[in-house]
Amino acid sequence: MKKVKKIIKSAAVLLFWLFIWQIISIIISNDLLFPSPLRVFERLFELLREINFYITVLTSLLRIAAGVVSALTAGVLLAVLSSAVPFVHDLLSPFMSVVKSTPVASFIFLLLLWIGRDVMPAVIAAVILLPVVWTNMETGIKQTDRNLLELAAAYKMKTSAKVRYIYLPSVMPYFVSALKSSTGIAWKAGIAAEVLALPVVSIGKYIFESKMYLQTTELFAWTVATIVISAAIEKLLVFAADKLSDGITGKYREKGTMDINDRIC
Repeated sequence: MKKVKKIIKSAAVLLFWLFIWQIISIIISNDLLFPSPLRVFERLFELLREINFYITVLTSLLRIAAGVVSALTAGVLLAVLSSAVPFVHDLLSPFMSVVKSTPVASFIFLLLLWIGRDVMPAVIAAVILLPVVWTNMETGIKQTDRNLLELAAAYKMKTSAKVRYIYLPSVMPYFVSALKSSTGIAWKAGIAAEVLALPVVSIGKYIFESKMYLQTTELFAWTVATIVISAAIEKLLVFAADKLSDGITGKYREKGTMDINDRIC
């Protein structure tokens, strides 16, 4: 019942904003400046019937996904290293602070001097996501229960067992939090990089050309598609991460500390 109410509430909110959109378009009465939602969705459905639309979306998805996976991998590895070696943390902190403070556009224009336009969106997505993953994972590692770690050290638990039964339950909530807070941002930053770098096959290229040729309805249609894809990706990733986190932490709670002792060598 609660799920049905939530769906109804979300639908009502969506309809409200579509109504506001329609009212503004009527007031302006110029599709060149502000097309109506009907015209935009008509164009969007036309795009959905074109095979090129799916090729473009898949290409952008794969390109940005490569950056996200790279950032997740690098962020986890760097967090483990900096947690183990404080000096590494001191070295990385200024870099991560600079990355978080620098406008995305600045990174795009700088990196265009050094790397190709086709890999630019992946690099930008990785750069945007990396500090968030690193910070969250390092915090999760440092928040690990010290009593359990001391117990594991006293009984000479294997490193693999410590990672599986102590560290993973501790860091997974922080990992999920990083995904929730930054995956959508990484996607939007990647699309922004496409708009400026203009890879041959990309959503950003279509957005740029729509703006360049004053095809406002086309611009709105691609923007709506980008928003929907972003929301879907974020929901899927968070759902998968939540399930994985619940599985790991649930298994840990069920077995408990005494079961960890049973796995000590």
